[in-house]
Amino acid sequence: MLAIAFPVNLSLVLASLIWSLLKEPRHKQVSAENPKNILLTGGKMTKALQLARLFHAAGHKVFLVETKKYWLSGHRFSNSIENFYTVPEPQQDADGYMQALLDIVKKENIDIFIPVSSPVASFYDSLAKPVLSTYCEAFTFDADVTKMLDDKFTFSEKALSLGLTAPKSYLITDPEQILKFNFAESNRKYILKSIPYSSFYRLDMVKLPCADMANYVKNLPISEDHPWMMQEFITGQEYCTHSTVRDGELKLHGCSSSSAFQVNYEHVDKPEMTAWVSHFVKELNLTGQISFDFIEQEDGTVYAIECNPRTHSAITMFHDHPGVAEAYLSKDTFSAPVQPLPESKPTYWLYHELWRLTNVKSLQQLQVWFKNIFRGKDAIYSVSDPLPFLTVHHWQIPLLILQNLQKLKGWSKIDFNIGKLVELGGD
Repeated sequence: MLAIAFPVNLSLVLASLIWSLLKEPRHKQVSAENPKNILLTGGKMTKALQLARLFHAAGHKVFLVETKKYWLSGHRFSNSIENFYTVPEPQQDADGYMQALLDIVKKENIDIFIPVSSPVASFYDSLAKPVLSTYCEAFTFDADVTKMLDDKFTFSEKALSLGLTAPKSYLITDPEQILKFNFAESNRKYILKSIPYSSFYRLDMVKLPCADMANYVKNLPISEDHPWMMQEFITGQEYCTHSTVRDGELKLHGCSSSSAFQVNYEHVDKPEMTAWVSHFVKELNLTGQISFDFIEQEDGTVYAIECNPRTHSAITMFHDHPGVAEAYLSKDTFSAPVQPLPESKPTYWLYHELWRLTNVKSLQQLQVWFKNIFRGKDAIYSVSDPLPFLTVHHWQIPLLILQNLQKLKGWSKIDFNIGKLVELGGD
């Protein structure tokens, strides 16, 4: 299917390049008042590309990093990228990873390191903070803070200790704990979540108690070394947020309705969630990027069900906002956090939307699909920077597929947003 679409996308990208040359034949990069050299990680993911474009548009130089597995990142061809580097896998060679980052920081005279981490890498990016801080600002949390926030159970306990709303949670290190739990005392269902990040199990939303529960829980990799959390299942509308914070102040904040497999973002104003986040980051005096998953009940009560101490793909909602770079870099106090512009189009990933056509079963559903396409925009495509749209879909993803086929290794789905194949034991 990707091969069939290649001629169409090639024509689109060539037309965009010609249009850009004709429209701005002498285009010059905007000069910032105080230009910075910025190092971003996570080069395979759309959120890194989005930040790179926004920093570049504000007059800064952006250097992009990814692990060696993803040397084929299509984002390296963006005109927003000054240079692209590959580094060792941090979970396999933490010292080598940090040394490689340090070498890049020194070579390129980096002013600020902003990790756009995968779930696996976020802890290692925090470990690199003291190593890099002698040479540049490391815009990330300390390692112990990242570890606490990334642990679903300890985060929930921290939120409750601050007087904030979060579901009841129980630490599970043995399936027998679930089988012995008295579900009759609660009028709610529960769901299980792996505390160590799992791209495979994170979409599993089986509600407990359930039929054949003993077989279900005993087939899960629950142990002392791989703890899980049993969390009260809260009914309501789910939302996700992205926030950029400095010294406990909310500098940038966006909120979107969400789903299990999140590939659509449209900002909605939820003051209760903004207040929740603002209180949390102020109490912990955080500096870095943080995102939350919330559930809003019918009565308006909001519960934080999960925290991710890293950049969220919801940053794509800021695709046309000129104030994002300042929100990240400025140490001035803001009267209010930067939010997506009211007229900003929602973002989606075209190939995920095309796949959804397979579930369209009526004319009405098709009309809704077309409406969503035309009122929004593809998160990767940009008329002024079109090459990543071609290279992600017809270089990065096909090569990843071929690599897995060569190793006879399966995958559960292709995620164009995070630029990888979702697989058991993946990052």
